[in-house]
Order: sequence, then structure tokens, then C-alpha cells
Amino acid sequence: MTRKKSSKPITKRRAARFAAIQALYQIEVMGARPGPVVVEFDDHRLSELFEPFLPDEPPPDVDREWFKLVVLGAAEHTKQLDAQIAPLLSSGWTMERLSAPMRALLRCAAYELAHRFDVPASVVVDEYVELAFGFFEGGEPGFVNAILDRLSRDLRKDAPTV
Repeated sequence: MTRKKSSKPITKRRAARFAAIQALYQIEVMGARPGPVVVEFDDHRLSELFEPFLPDEPPPDVDREWFKLVVLGAAEHTKQLDAQIAPLLSSGWTMERLSAPMRALLRCAAYELAHRFDVPASVVVDEYVELAFGFFEGGEPGFVNAILDRLSRDLRKDAPTV
């Protein structure tokens, strides 16, 4: 998978968010329970997750607690998060019509916006838009930006106004 390489460093939290998207994807696609997936990632996958993207660099540290928090929180609140995201989609689009990776990314971001008020809305939006460049090649990062910008204004008083 060749994608635009970010000029921003991979922080521990960004690495956790990247892993959370992949774990949430696995939960949905495999019909897996969140707890065992978190344990699998924590025990085996977090150390190898970035190898395909950074083959000549040591793997970044992952904020394992943040990873668990986002995965378990997004999995627990999926129906609520989908209900908050769905009205922001273009006419004729549904959550089911989005790709599974896009659903996972939006759910992780929506979880942080709806439940983690200790992280500024602008940081959440910026982080997940940046991560979208790692998962998608076309206009998807712009789509993510538009959805999360609108969602942050709906859910947060600290969201910047455009």
C-alpha cells in the first residue's frame, strides 16, 4: 500500500489512533469481540503494525492505553456514533455504503469528539485527517475533514468556527 507519507512525526497517540482504526476494522469485518482484538493487538500486532509503512525505521511507540480506550469506546458506542455521523453524509449515502476502513476511521474520530473532551476538537480533526492520507489515495481525506469539521461543531463548544 503506497500512500502519501506524512511530514508530521508519528506520535504515540497518532500510532494508537492508527492501530485503533485497524482494530475497529477487524472487529467489524470479522465479527470479532472488541476485548480479544485489543488483547491480540496489544500482545502481537502493535509492534509490527508500522513495518510496511516505515520499513527502514524503528517502529514508533504506541500509547497502548489510548489505543484500548479508543477501540473499546468506539466499539461500545458504535450505534450512537453512526447516528451522529449518518446525517452528515451526502444525500443518498448511508454508513453501510461507506467502506469498512472509512467507517472505522470515522467511528474512532467520532468517539473522541463525543467522549474525550480532554482532547481539543481541532486536534482530533487534524489527527484523523492526517491518518486518512495513510489509508486512502483519493479525495477521502477531504471527505473526512468535511465530516469531522461538521461533527465537531455539533458536539463541541471548543470546535473552531469556519
